[in-house]
This record gives sequence, C-alpha cells and structure tokens, in this order.
Amino acid sequence: MAEAAGDRRPAAVEDANIEKPLLRWSPSSNMRRRASGDLSLGLSCPSRRPSFRRDVGHAAAETYRITRLALTLLQYLGVGYRWMTKFLALACYAILLMPGFLQVGYYYFFSTQVRRSIVYGEQPRNRLDLYLPKDSNEPKPVVAFVTGGAWIIGYKAWGALLGRRLAERDIIVACIDYRNFPQGTISDMITDASEGISFICNNIASYGGDPHRVYLMGQSAGAHIAACTLLEQAIKEAAGESITWSVSQIKAYVGLSGGYNMLNLVDHFHERGLYRSIFLSIMEGEENLRRYSPEVVVRGSSFRQAIPLLPYIILFHGTADYSIPSSASKDFVDALQTVGAKAKLVLYEGKTHTDLFIQDPLRGGRDQLLEDLVAVIHASDASALAKDAVAPRAGQLVFEWQLKMARQISPF
Repeated sequence: MAEAAGDRRPAAVEDANIEKPLLRWSPSSNMRRRASGDLSLGLSCPSRRPSFRRDVGHAAAETYRITRLALTLLQYLGVGYRWMTKFLALACYAILLMPGFLQVGYYYFFSTQVRRSIVYGEQPRNRLDLYLPKDSNEPKPVVAFVTGGAWIIGYKAWGALLGRRLAERDIIVACIDYRNFPQGTISDMITDASEGISFICNNIASYGGDPHRVYLMGQSAGAHIAACTLLEQAIKEAAGESITWSVSQIKAYVGLSGGYNMLNLVDHFHERGLYRSIFLSIMEGEENLRRYSPEVVVRGSSFRQAIPLLPYIILFHGTADYSIPSSASKDFVDALQTVGAKAKLVLYEGKTHTDLFIQDPLRGGRDQLLEDLVAVIHASDASALAKDAVAPRAGQLVFEWQLKMARQISPF
C-alpha cells in the first residue's frame, strides 16, 4: 500500500527564482549562522520583502498544485458518506467563522510583522512563515510550529492566529509548511519538518530570534509529526550520525491535541472519516505503525540511549476532544515518565479539538491555553513574565452565537 502511495506522488517542483540556503550544524561550530537566499529579507530591509504580486503568483501556483493533488486524493477516498459529511460540516464551520478568518487573513497578508513563504529546502512546500514582535531590541524566544490538518490539509497559514497572539507577547513564531498526503507520506513530512527546524535553529538570529531559546510545537497531526521528528533526531544524535540541528537546541516540546500511538488510533480515525486504507497509506503501511508511534518508540529498548537528550515535554489536550481523545496525550506522558524523561500533561476540562486552537482565540478575552504556553516560554524571564501579567487581552473577532454554532457542527 505504501508503494502505491509513493508511485502516485507528483514530481517535486523547484522554485528556480529563489536561492535555497542549506546550512549544517555541528557541535564544533556551535550553530553557525549565515545569511543567504531569503535571509536577505531581514528585519532591516523591509523594501526587499517579497512583493504582493509574487505572493499572488505563488498562491496561483499552489492553487493549481492543490487542485491536482485533490483529484488524486479523491481517487483514494472514493464515494463515502463519512468524509463527504465531514467536508460539508467543514464548509459550514468555515462560513460561520469567516468574519474572524478574514481579519486574521488581512493581518497575514498585509502586516509588516509577517514574513511569508521563506524557503527552507528544495522540496515542494518547503517554506515557512515568520511572525515577528514589534519590539526588536533584544533576541526573542522562538516557537517552531508544525500545523495540523489530518496529514492531508495542513498548511502553514493555519498558524496565523497563534502567530499573531504570540508575537503580541514578544515571541517569534515560525510556521513550517510540509508536504501533505498524497504529495508525500509520513517520512516525507518528518523530513520536511526536520529541515524546517534546522533552518530555524541556524538562521533565526538573523530575524531577531534567540537560537538558544527555540521551542518546538505541533497541533493535532502536526503534534504527531513534530514528536516523530524530535525522537528521530534524538536517535540519530545518540548514534553519532551527521546532523544539521541538535535536540539540545530545543528548550521544550509542546504538543497540542496530538496523537502519539498510531496502533491505537487506526480504528478511531476510520470511524471519524479518515479511512483505514488512506491512513495506512499515509503511515506507509501497517508494518510501520509502530515506527511512527512516539509512545511505542520511547518504550523500546533501542531508544534508551536517546532518552537523556530529550527536552522538557509538555502536552496540552481538551477532555472533550473527539477527534483525538485526551487519553492519547496521557498515555504518551505516562510512557515518557516511565522511561525517565521529563514530561507533563495539562488537560482542559470540556474543551474540544478546535476550542483550544480556534474558537477560544477568536473569542478574545482570557485564553487559558495562550497563558499556559506563554508561561512555559517565559518561565526563566522575570521581565517578560511581569509584562505578561499586565498584557491587554485580545479583542473578540467573532460573535459568540457564531462560535457556539461552529462548535456544534465542527467536523473535528
């Protein structure tokens, strides 16, 4: 099945007009930083940022590519009432929340604090967006964020609302795009995420970030991809393999509403509309489910040498999450603590899969997840914590009745 998925991937499309920096990290050189390619779009050179016309051209090319991939995906899906129902629910959900999405979209395309589509690698969709704080007087902590999307509809712009909120708290956010299925399978997604993290670790200083304060975060499928990437990197580092970034450069891993044991989730996803045959194609066959299950990996004897390399791991999850049950995060934390890793679980009573990431931030006011996340990032910075205590709360972007109705029909 994995071979069938691989045969149907489109050929890689290279952007010949933009130089793609490929940097390497080694312990002896201690995070070399150099500016090339998109690094010329730095903070001090706003006039050299990509033009809106280039953005439109890139959007048109992406639309064509996505349309072609959607047709390929439909061949996998076939005619099924579950995914069709989910698709219709998603459309209604998006319409209800459109006022908020339009405001976030305006910020994404027109704010001078956003650097869009910075190239980090040579594969299609090897791009990332940066959300920069207004104050650039000193190096800022950085969140390398991997968006969710059921391994199929993930896109870097999905992190715009999170990027905006964290940038308001003096935190840089880098949203990493990656190949989705059927353009790529899980190993491709992990490779893309790793290259994006490498670019951030080696180049973020040029954008005002602190390379010694990088936090890796993922949401939903992105939490799974980011966790797999982190564990794979720790295994390579423990084995003495050549690496382009080090796990030691990651201050903490934050997983939001993620799934970490694919063996336990196959049937659950099937009932939710992500059919077993498609999911196994994404995971490159049933025989690879253990390999791409972080909970299983950390319990394995072959991972023992890598355990001391792991950063602090904190998982956030809502107890009313039906897309990925909160037990997935609990079981992963239990596995990590059993093998001696430092891990913590934070549960949000009554919160669904989309409450924490979409409805609550759009509602404005006090956002408990945001406060908890900022507290982790600013834990060792007394000055930043003092600013957070008096920071103004975000305004409401969508009426409450729309948020409640959207919550009821959310397909996630």
